[in-house]
Amino acid sequence: MVSSRVVRAEGAKFVKVTEGINRRSELYGEKSLLCEFRLEKGAAIPIHTHPHEQTGFMVSGKALFTIDGEEYLINPGDSWCVLGEVEHKVDVLEDSFFIEVFAPVREEFIAKD
Repeated sequence: MVSSRVVRAEGAKFVKVTEGINRRSELYGEKSLLCEFRLEKGAAIPIHTHPHEQTGFMVSGKALFTIDGEEYLINPGDSWCVLGEVEHKVDVLEDSFFIEVFAPVREEFIAKD
């Protein structure tokens, strides 16, 4: 097992999640996965759940998160944590950039090429 890993920005690739939502998730360890999301104004991540804890930080933009039925207007500098199996969705109000960590690792987010 490699004890550490560095991913250079020029080598990491974005994956289109859905219209207006792109994810880059090149860095992961034994217990967590780091993702970068670029979201376009008007895009949406529909309501869903997953077993992973999801912690994030809004770098730029604005979005309306609905977590377990509660709405939160997220602005730059704001952060969040969604526990596993909790329903959540995102409506993108401005072009946005945020970073999220998933634990445990979301294997389906890891490039298999």
